[in-house]
Amino acid sequence: MKVLIYSAKPFEIPLLQEANRKKHQIDFTEVRLNSDSAMLALNYDAISLLSADDPSPNVLEKLQDFGVKYITLRSAGYDNINLRLAHKLNLKVANTPSYSPNAIAEHAIMLLLAFNRKVTMAQNQTLRYNFIIDNLIGFDLKDKIIGVMGTGKIGSVLIKILHGFDCTILANDTSSNEQLITDFNVSYISKNALAKEAEVIFICLPLTASTRYLIDKEFLSNLKKRPIIVNVARGAIVQTTEILKALDTDIISGYATDVYEHEHGIFFYDRSNDRPKDEVLHRLLHHRKTLVTPHQAFATNEALQNIAVATIKNLNAWESGIHSINELT
Repeated sequence: MKVLIYSAKPFEIPLLQEANRKKHQIDFTEVRLNSDSAMLALNYDAISLLSADDPSPNVLEKLQDFGVKYITLRSAGYDNINLRLAHKLNLKVANTPSYSPNAIAEHAIMLLLAFNRKVTMAQNQTLRYNFIIDNLIGFDLKDKIIGVMGTGKIGSVLIKILHGFDCTILANDTSSNEQLITDFNVSYISKNALAKEAEVIFICLPLTASTRYLIDKEFLSNLKKRPIIVNVARGAIVQTTEILKALDTDIISGYATDVYEHEHGIFFYDRSNDRPKDEVLHRLLHHRKTLVTPHQAFATNEALQNIAVATIKNLNAWESGIHSINELT
């Protein structure tokens, strides 16, 4: 079977080749899928995409015309693809869920700790031989009230880690996880109640129609304790302009994020010599109360290995006519 891997990164190509074991004819391109690059998929049976690719409706139609029948996503999230249209076009779509919730949960903790303990600021100062700590004061996590929005696989691992810090953990989701309640004394409360109580808020939700801009002006107006907000989910769950206003007016103490709502075509690429004309991103990156990483939370050796194996398993199952639990259409 002929397979084209879009947005192929040097760090994942060897892993995909090893997992494939020369079963499929796999070609790699560093090019991101969009309307112009869709033609590269001509005569391929299947393609593989990252979350930064753009399988918009007109692109899906082109892919069908070019003979593509199967799309496997090297990500758990699939908010960038219209599944209903894909199904209508007879395009099978699969994702790679649960490749490593540990990687993302650990990154979320890192973002909080690095922001709280002013790690970036400390490093910048010590590089200048400035060893004063007056502006490097943080707080203990012990006994802090932590809100976790989304208690799926990533949120559940995050709660387990937070429990080790002896935090009080509040959660909000469409359904409760009884195991988390029993094992870690998690209290499920409403979104607005969480906003009023939490001193730190972690966002671990998938991006859906109901979660898009969930963190907006109304939500932020309910905050009472100047929390730090940490986002390891999707950028568009947060309305960035409102976050910046909340930072400027001291409604929140900080925003640490691995994602940005307009990151496509920016994150995963070196734009140092071609800086995007995005004033909101510029303000986000340079605000004194933010910490931004380039959608790297998933990037551990273990997670990348799991993604590669799951990607090839998806392809194997489809070629063999076997239904995969990862299929979305």
